[in-house]
Formats: sequence, C-alpha cells, structure tokens
Amino acid sequence: MNYKKYLSDRVKSIQPSGIRNFTNMAAKVDGVISLSLGQPDFVTPKHIIDAAKEALDNGHTFYTHNMGLLELRQGIAEFLLNRYSISYNPQTEIIVTIGVSQAIDTALRSLVSEGDEVLIPQPSFVAYQPCTIMAGGIPRFVPTYEKDNFVLRPDILENYITDKTKVLILPYPNNPTGAVMTEEELVGVAEVVKKHDLMVISDEIYSELTYGIKHTSIASLKDMWQRTITVNGFSKTYAMTGWRLGYIAAPEFFVKEMVKVHQYNVTCAPIMGQYAAIEALKNGDKDIKRMLDEYDRRRRFLLGEIRDMGLNCFEPHGAFYIFPSIKYTGLSSNDFATRLLYEGKVAAVPGDAFGENGDGFIRLSYASSMDDLREAVSRIKRFLRTI
Repeated sequence: MNYKKYLSDRVKSIQPSGIRNFTNMAAKVDGVISLSLGQPDFVTPKHIIDAAKEALDNGHTFYTHNMGLLELRQGIAEFLLNRYSISYNPQTEIIVTIGVSQAIDTALRSLVSEGDEVLIPQPSFVAYQPCTIMAGGIPRFVPTYEKDNFVLRPDILENYITDKTKVLILPYPNNPTGAVMTEEELVGVAEVVKKHDLMVISDEIYSELTYGIKHTSIASLKDMWQRTITVNGFSKTYAMTGWRLGYIAAPEFFVKEMVKVHQYNVTCAPIMGQYAAIEALKNGDKDIKRMLDEYDRRRRFLLGEIRDMGLNCFEPHGAFYIFPSIKYTGLSSNDFATRLLYEGKVAAVPGDAFGENGDGFIRLSYASSMDDLREAVSRIKRFLRTI
C-alpha cells in the first residue's frame, strides 16, 4: 500500500524537530547529562499544584468557555497591564490556549492566507516554520547575527519584505540565543512594521526570565497595540511545562476570529490547569523571583566556564540558554553536537536546528542543577581537548 499518497503535501514537507531528535538520541546514551531540553528543572510550586487538586475535588471537571475561565482571563489582563503596560478587555480580547505553541498556530491560521509570506528571524524556535507552512503561508527567514547580539535589525528586516509579506513573528526573549530586545531596538522594528502595514505575532513566553534588562512588549509602543498579537504562557515562568497553558492577547476584532479556530480545534484548555494558572498569577511572584535568581546564578556560571574554554559566546540576557560558537573547531553544529553526545556524554542542540543561520553554534540549556552543570562543563572541557 502506498501510504504516502494519502498524506498532505504540507505535512510531508515538514521535518521533525531537531530538538526532539537530539533529546531522543540522548535518551539512548547511558550516563549522559542533557542540556538539550528547554524546560525548567523545578517542580511546579506546591500551592499551584494544590489549586488544581482543589479544583478537581470541588468537581470542576467540565468544559469551560472556549476562551477560558473569566477569572483567569481577568488575571492575565491584570498581569499584562501591571508588567508590560498593555491593556486588554478580559471579556473579549484574551483566549486561554493549550500552551504557546497552540497560540502561535491559532494566530497564524487566523492571519495567513495561501501564499502570504511570514517573516521569521533566525535562529529561533523550531515551530514557527512548520506552523506557517500548515497555515498555507510561506516562511521567509531574516538572519540575526552574533555581532549584533542576535537582535533583529530594522535595516535587515526591511530587505526581506515584499508585496506578499503579511506577518512578522517576533521571538524575544529568544530561544535559542537568549537575546533580548530593548525598547529602543523594538522602536526601530516597529517603524518598519508600520511603514509596510504588517501584523506582528510577538512570542513572549520568556518575558519574565530576563537578567538586567526589563522586558518590553512591542504592543506597548506607539500605534503597535492594534497590529500585535501577543502570545505568552505559564510553562517557563512558573515551571508548568507539562500543564500546557498559554494565552493570546489581541484586539477584539482578531480575537473573535481566532476563537473560531480555537473552538473547533481544542474546545478549551483543561479546567484544572486553568485553576492552577489563576493561583500562579495571584500568588506566584515569589516563585518567579526564586527561580529567576537561581537561573541567573547558573547563567553566570555556565557563561564564564564556556568562555574560559576558549569558546566565543555573547552574554544572553533572557530565557535559560547560552549559544556559544563552535566555529573554530571546523565542525558543523550537527557533527559537533553528535560527537559531544557520544564521546563527551553531554547532550546539546545543534544551532542549525533553529535555522541555517544557527550553524556554527550549539544551544546549551542551564535549566539544570548546578551539580549537572559542573559535571557537564568538566566533560565538555575533556571533549574539546580531543578535537
């Protein structure tokens, strides 16, 4: 039987995630230390878990409104206003989603028509390209460079805009580089967006994980609120990756259309997770501070050790990754990461998993214990001496 003929051409054109590929490879190697996955090593705080348990004990096992519990949407609106000075009506301008990945997929499928071009800075999160393709769009990659600290430059962005361009995905703080864009840098990008009448999908899942630079939401800039779809969530900030809770915040005109995609696709996010998210927003600030302080300690340790090995690495100010260059070795990112896995027993993600512009780099996550980081550093040092 020719199974392939039954598959969508779009699906056949999509490659499996390079992150998951190396994670799966690492799972088969005995004694490996994995710095490959982008998820907190912390367990979800107990008071948040208890809120979900209480919801179940109280019989909250039913569907919610497609857009999510109103109390949660009110909490999200308050959070966005207090943290980033962006205002949304919780009744009509916020959708609770099953993680940020679903939020991105919903936003793209709501905005993109067949043949529309979507601008994606590289290197960046692996899901943007396949989600664009599945929405019928054409991904166009805009390079960012180490010499610019991997921020998106307005002049380079403008060079990639055509009469078919409709959407810019703005992924800051950035995965895999840890780059953060300042308000001044975002203003330049916003001017290009307005000049060419584009929409922005701003992926701000790491907005609370910044070090020394306060996160600015592009929707807070002049005349950008009405052309920005902000997506964010609970996975990284509150160590809730497995709960799969995110949200979309956007003007009512867009939300009333996006909710159609959302309701036919998933109906609603799980109710017990929504109650947990309410608790996280109400009483989770101390948890954020505790985890952020620890991430910062690990960030400074790993960055210093990697530089001491002779690897070039710009200082990341967001997320929980460093993105060192391995170009001096003469190896491709894939070859370096493969050898590091099997010879050094450390799992990293090759930079080209995040786009061609990531080749020559590897992503190392410091969302691991200090003991694991110290041992990983020791192993990487030994491995580099063999190259």
